[in-house]
Amino acid sequence: MSEAAHKDYTGAKLGMWLFLFTELILFGGLFILYAVYLHRYPAEFAAAGSELNEVFGAANTLLLLSSSLAIALATSAIQRGAKGRTLWLVGATIASALIFMVNKYVEWSAKIGHGLYPDGPAMLERPPGEIAFFSLYYITTGLHGLHVLIGGALLVWVWLRVAADAIHAEDYVALENSGLYWHLVDLVWIFIFPLYYLII
Repeated sequence: MSEAAHKDYTGAKLGMWLFLFTELILFGGLFILYAVYLHRYPAEFAAAGSELNEVFGAANTLLLLSSSLAIALATSAIQRGAKGRTLWLVGATIASALIFMVNKYVEWSAKIGHGLYPDGPAMLERPPGEIAFFSLYYITTGLHGLHVLIGGALLVWVWLRVAADAIHAEDYVALENSGLYWHLVDLVWIFIFPLYYLII
């Protein structure tokens, strides 16, 4: 690898880490806000959290954990020049993202169908703590869902680049950086799941 290519690789990695740091600040602010309201309304947060479907939450957790493993293995596969295996693993990660979004759509639809959404009729009848819980739930999971969509689209682009041999054993920084972004998506959900679905 040439010195110029090495510099480009290093700069791309550094840029991605800096970007991920700003993303952590964004979600960290939401988690701090959650902690403030939880301290103020512990019983109401527990009551509202009990209405979320733990099965959907657990299924999405398993999906994202499995997809993180798949994208990590894809990076290892491309380093060995295993193009077919890389395509399969990236494809599995994309499929996990799609299933995650379908699960989230079903879950959100059930809540919205019962009027549980910001300024919805059923929401406005709730005590203040439950309104705060569901408002934060929609903001946090909605923002996370947006990141899943962005990550999925990015991985589709990576898949196409691998298929066209633009990403290969000598130049795989785009796959590696996409994997880092996907790990962030997974990490954020690891916090969301217990905070919202397992609160007691």
